[in-house]
Amino acid sequence: MATGNINVSVENIFPLIKKFLYSDHEIFLRELISNATDATLKLKHLTNIGEAKVEYGNPQIEIKIDKENKKLHIIDQGLGMSADEVEKYINQVAFSGAEEFLDKYKDGAKDAGIIGHFGLGFYSAFMVADKVEIITKSFKDDAAAHWICDGSPTFSLDIADKADRGTEIILHIAEDSTEFLEESRINELLVKYNKFMPVPIKFGTKEETLPKAEDAPEDAEAEKITVDNIINNPTPAWTKQPSELKDEDYKGFYRELYPSQFEEPLFNIHLNVDYPFNLTGILYFPRLGQDMNMQKDKIQLYQNQVFVTDNVEGIVPEFLTMLRGVIDSPDIPLNVSRSYLQADGAVKKISSYITRKVADKLNSLFKNDREDFEKKWNDIKIVIEYGMLSEDKFFEKADKFALYPTVDNTHFTFEELQEKIKDSQTDKDGKLVVLYASNKDEQHAYVQAAKDKGYEVLLLDSPIVSHLIQKLETSKENVTFVRVDSDHVDNLIKKEEETISKLSDEEKETLKTNLEKVIPSTKYTVQLEALDSTTSPFMITQPEFMRRMKEMQQTGGGGMNMFGNMPEMYNLVVNTNHELIGKIMEQNEDADRDALVKQALDLAKLSQNLLKGEDLTNFVKRSFELIK
Repeated sequence: MATGNINVSVENIFPLIKKFLYSDHEIFLRELISNATDATLKLKHLTNIGEAKVEYGNPQIEIKIDKENKKLHIIDQGLGMSADEVEKYINQVAFSGAEEFLDKYKDGAKDAGIIGHFGLGFYSAFMVADKVEIITKSFKDDAAAHWICDGSPTFSLDIADKADRGTEIILHIAEDSTEFLEESRINELLVKYNKFMPVPIKFGTKEETLPKAEDAPEDAEAEKITVDNIINNPTPAWTKQPSELKDEDYKGFYRELYPSQFEEPLFNIHLNVDYPFNLTGILYFPRLGQDMNMQKDKIQLYQNQVFVTDNVEGIVPEFLTMLRGVIDSPDIPLNVSRSYLQADGAVKKISSYITRKVADKLNSLFKNDREDFEKKWNDIKIVIEYGMLSEDKFFEKADKFALYPTVDNTHFTFEELQEKIKDSQTDKDGKLVVLYASNKDEQHAYVQAAKDKGYEVLLLDSPIVSHLIQKLETSKENVTFVRVDSDHVDNLIKKEEETISKLSDEEKETLKTNLEKVIPSTKYTVQLEALDSTTSPFMITQPEFMRRMKEMQQTGGGGMNMFGNMPEMYNLVVNTNHELIGKIMEQNEDADRDALVKQALDLAKLSQNLLKGEDLTNFVKRSFELIK
């Protein structure tokens, strides 16, 4: 048996880097600025512990474009490198100086915010450059070094004439990447990836107008000065303690994150944990509409203040991806491109923590100011209801603060609702019957009929209501939800005494025969009911189970596809105690009787928004004839 080492051909490494290492070539700037940031923060750490006998000062990173010579410069004032360190860190692909530094200085260096992990960031430069130079001087007394590589396995390393510590990387931009010589493109990337880097980043200069002196003449021109254009905020709100921030600070940071967003958030949740993982961030609840898909991908993921992605699926529970804000964690595992997240134990713990933190915040808001919480309910309910549906742990916590509004805008918790209707809305088996409307305008007649009988009617109008009530019925004992226009509600609720029909059994049979001549049996099942005389003569209902299954299928009900192709079926409930039914029975002419039946049926269909097309046209014509 033979053993040995696998050899990597250096000749092939640069084409691979250019083509496959990173999913987007624009990442190169983020990687190089991350390296410059590491060099600066390492120096800060060493000066703090006394190992670097230099003045740290106020270092910054500078980006410069030399369009004429097709060069892009990234300059830092960090700890720099000696020639030996260039040999060690640059000429050995995938040797991570950040990892070595972290190993050497342990926890102190981690607290310093060192970013790099893979030792490959520098080589991203070759995705956009056909030649790269490094001019660097260590903070120690070593001579400066000048390294040059044209993308082949060969390089040159000489002494350089550089007096100040730090590193300058010069990219000779390739012909296929000249977009990165445009000021607007570089500014776009700096804002996208480096907006909150912990070291100030200079990109050109800008003019600022000084305020006029109090004694200056009115016609005096304001003085203008040229200052460095710092494109980032090195100390964003999430890096501070909650005790340091006021409500206006949180709102200001929201405007900084989303400058085109005019509406202010409803409230925020500050995340700050250092055990068993490190995570900071701020999540905002915006005013949410009913369209869940339009709200996603607004949370930004950072790693030590370096932007990674705005696709946080897997880290943030799905129901919270409709929120906005920032999450920053060095403990979220990323691949070398930092573009794709790996699901592991740490991520699951982070996801659970975020869920718990959001639930605790909502519970606190509910307890401290219920009136305000109720006012915000319509703007936040979609997140809470989706969370209750998808996360069992969140469901348990949300059960204390989730609200169930009525059509009259009264809000109950589920416990309060049970207490309210326990004596008036139970079926013959003692099961609690919760009545609800999904659209109080379209279902107004049914809502009013239920209210006239003293029933409480909820307004549950979110797009996932069918799924949610299915979950509630499963988790709650002896509870059933029934929409007000479902199979006749009175049959589901225990009544003290039954209403007796005015019609005999023989008359009922005659009525049913006459009705079925006119009413299409393919769409309607005729049911004769003895109801209160004030109840409508004809009412159209749907079987609760079938309607709910079809709704769930339409909003993504997993195994509910079996209901997608089934025809719509309705129950036509005929009130045998209504005066109109008596008049129908009295008609001797078939045409007169059929006209009354059709008109009554169309009115019932109209109340359910089922009257359309030719049927609607005929109804209008018939109505005018009746008026004449």
